[in-house]
Amino acid sequence: MSVQEICFLSATELVQRIRSKELSAVEVMQAHLSQINRINPKVNAIVTLFPEQAMAQARFADEALAKGKELGCLHGLPVAHKDLVLTKGIRTTLGSPIFKDFVPQEDALIVERLKQAGAITIGKTNTPEFGAGSQTFNNVFGETRNPYNTSKTCGGSSGGAAVALACGMLPIADGSDMGGSLRNPANFCNVVGLRTSPGRVPSWPKFAGWSPLSVEGPMARTVKDTALMLSAMAGPDPRSPIAITEPGHLFSRPLDRNFKNTRIAWSHDLGSLPVEPQVTAAIEKQRHVFEGLGCLLEECEPDLTDADEIFKVWRAWIFELHFSEFLDTHRSQIKDTVIWNIQEGKKLSGPQIGEIERKRTELYHRVRKFMETYEFIILPVSQVSPFDVKQRYINKINDVKMETYIDWMKSCYYITTFGNPAISVPCGFTPEGLPVGVQIVGRHQDDFGVLQLAYAFEQATEFWKNRPSLVDSV
Repeated sequence: MSVQEICFLSATELVQRIRSKELSAVEVMQAHLSQINRINPKVNAIVTLFPEQAMAQARFADEALAKGKELGCLHGLPVAHKDLVLTKGIRTTLGSPIFKDFVPQEDALIVERLKQAGAITIGKTNTPEFGAGSQTFNNVFGETRNPYNTSKTCGGSSGGAAVALACGMLPIADGSDMGGSLRNPANFCNVVGLRTSPGRVPSWPKFAGWSPLSVEGPMARTVKDTALMLSAMAGPDPRSPIAITEPGHLFSRPLDRNFKNTRIAWSHDLGSLPVEPQVTAAIEKQRHVFEGLGCLLEECEPDLTDADEIFKVWRAWIFELHFSEFLDTHRSQIKDTVIWNIQEGKKLSGPQIGEIERKRTELYHRVRKFMETYEFIILPVSQVSPFDVKQRYINKINDVKMETYIDWMKSCYYITTFGNPAISVPCGFTPEGLPVGVQIVGRHQDDFGVLQLAYAFEQATEFWKNRPSLVDSV
């Protein structure tokens, strides 16, 4: 098989071929390293690479299989970790000049789990400074570019992961999501990103172990591969106080399901958000697919009053908690939007946070009651299509001015506030050929149901097969 053929096999098929010895882990690794060497200079998705160690681990995987030992459900698959994730012995910069030479002495929990499942770490993927903002650029590694048009952004903050997947440089990749960081780049790059339920993928180490705001999750080119990766990442761990007790292997079940008479809330804009017409058009064009699956679509949305305030207060609190000390020691090395977010956190009072928690609880129950009627909500992932890579954030949508650097992502971060699982799955392209994803939100902790509906939609449309021309022209 050619390098391209190997690199665009699904992760599920790669594992099967490695197990059956049709392909060796070494061949798979060589192909992906070759693809990285060829494509990455054009997009800057993978920012730290360890080819020698990766090849050594691939040889180990083949030797283990020769002895009749499978290393796990991800046996021999290359993976790169978001550059916010601790990786033992591998530089982890957080996209910040402050940490440009930082080498952790331990692995994050998700890295542990992916290794235990047989995946092989090859390096790190690019992210914005401290993961802040849905546009992947920083002063350590620069910008990551959209492979469908390299003058455009790939989104963020798991932007390097999404681009690496779209370009066949990786079959699977991890990411994290506070306000859309798994969903937005997947949406901009024609891949799949799942914001898991808080606790579905336990996080460690973590400053605020009880916080449900930021989660970790899987990214891949297909929904089935996303579920495969989640089966390795999910499951309880005592280091996470909010870890869901259900075992990860539940996500290895078949995703097929009959959706006849499944009631779905179809929302163009969550009631009032400005959305670019070409985004609305791309999603509306696929409405018939959900109807063809037997779903009953009704145009409505839950009452998300206070969602904006809730998210911004808790985000500011998290930024102050994590990064406040750097204002005194490294202020000149921090981008202005992060400084603003930290300062907003410093202004918060105890009564203000208490009031926000009351509002968040009320919001959760409003959505819970709404979703007793509707099993899923379908809406845009992002309110805009991929924009100029030199533009740091969106200032205006449809002549509506954005108040902050994150306001253009309300369609994602409103969902974050009530904690339900949400996925971005490829939904088509703009007239300019830029990817558009659709966001599917499920009931409380129903990650599997979200994957099932996304899988049914993906099987009916197959947009994931449309790969960037860049990979064939470089």
